[in-house]
Amino acid sequence: MTKSEMQDAMSKVPAITLGFWIIKILATTLGETGGDTVSMSMNLGYLVGTGIFLSLLVVLVLLQIKADRFKPFLYWATIIASTTAGTTMADFATRSMGIGYTGGSILLLACVIGSLIAWHFSLGKISSDTIVTPKAEAFYWITITFSQTLGTALGDWAADTGGLGYIGAAGIFALLLAIVAAAYYWTSINRVVLFWAAFILTRPLGAAVGDFLDKPLDHGGLDLSRPLASLVLTAAIIALIMMLPQRAGHHPKASD
Repeated sequence: MTKSEMQDAMSKVPAITLGFWIIKILATTLGETGGDTVSMSMNLGYLVGTGIFLSLLVVLVLLQIKADRFKPFLYWATIIASTTAGTTMADFATRSMGIGYTGGSILLLACVIGSLIAWHFSLGKISSDTIVTPKAEAFYWITITFSQTLGTALGDWAADTGGLGYIGAAGIFALLLAIVAAAYYWTSINRVVLFWAAFILTRPLGAAVGDFLDKPLDHGGLDLSRPLASLVLTAAIIALIMMLPQRAGHHPKASD
């Protein structure tokens, strides 16, 4: 077994495939409907919702770090926890703190950049392929959580402040994802940069789709039941995890 094959076998993150991105988009949509279910439908508020989902996220990240290999259901449960926590945290920052979608997006972008800079200075590189050490995993999940939160704020900013509406916002972010995919196949742009760009962009896409499903008709949504939409999305994610190949594998190569 080559060194690269040994690193892939040790990695606790999944291979980047089309199936990965499909599940990721569904997970981000679930994050929006699930977060709204707790904070709005259950009337617990953004702060309590954030406390619930952050607590769950911490537990799952600790389990993920403790795991000795890639475990698909544990990994995706942690992703979903990060995206639901991102929903309530972004809503708390932009609405309860009163800084608005623009201010929230700028603040959260700074958090993502700061996390990546700290990761690089601490470990000497930013990696998204061989996530095998506890320190690398901690930076991985911190960056993911900030990116999920940023994505929520960006989706709301595009739909509301930008005046695009939920469908328009979803279309814009889908187009941006297509551009990133084209850059991956037809340019030599750093693969880690493209991975994190795509990872961030899937979140506002999911946020816009989730809002379209559950927001009232007079706000441009379909006014579907948030709990029901969340259950359907959960069932779809579980089915895809079971049907699609789930293996530890190679993310884009690390950036020195």
